[in-house]
Amino acid sequence: MTYVEDKPEPIRPQQFHETPGLADWRVVGEGACAYYRTGAFAVGARLVQAISELPGVGDGHPDVDLRCEGVTVRLITITDDYYGLTARHVELARQISAVARALGIPADPSSVQTVQVTVDALVGPDVVPFWRALLGYQDRANSGEDLIDPHRRGAPFYFQQMEAPRPQRNRVHVDVWVPYDQAEGRIAAALAAGGRLVNGADAPSNWVLADPEGNEACVGVAGPPHVSE
Repeated sequence: MTYVEDKPEPIRPQQFHETPGLADWRVVGEGACAYYRTGAFAVGARLVQAISELPGVGDGHPDVDLRCEGVTVRLITITDDYYGLTARHVELARQISAVARALGIPADPSSVQTVQVTVDALVGPDVVPFWRALLGYQDRANSGEDLIDPHRRGAPFYFQQMEAPRPQRNRVHVDVWVPYDQAEGRIAAALAAGGRLVNGADAPSNWVLADPEGNEACVGVAGPPHVSE
């Protein structure tokens, strides 16, 4: 599955966040996402219909998830050599926000997140083919260390290079990507629930946590807006 844009102009998450008119949206690990709290399936269906009628919406390839309580929209470009946001997504995000406002449907950015499974591997080329075949996934933008669901439903898998075996540490962990303004609250909740901070050296973009038995998870943030001191 390859989606193609005419001369896509890649943009960084920070550029997206710093663009006016995108308050509904948050960039996480798998693109720019917005969640609209509809409260009823029929209301959500009307929002999806309105999005489908936007001019040029097909060129932006939005992923739309309709549930009885809300609608999640994700914007991301997938080509053979690129996986991320482009300038085209900025205007499309504005248009989607506008139709939601016109329908009186509020956005809830705090409900946005994506999850990634990370596997530590000593020899990635030996490990990745197994998971590719088992999951029915494909390489992400010709990457030898990332696998994605071609149907854009399941969590991506990332294979992290290890320099030496770590028998006292887990080889698989979960990466949870949350909006930049939700990370501290999510971490505080996990610590209050019995977790511990393993490594905060890469904050405010990444924190490593562990549960009471040492199983690890990372909380990641994609491109928070620049804050002047």
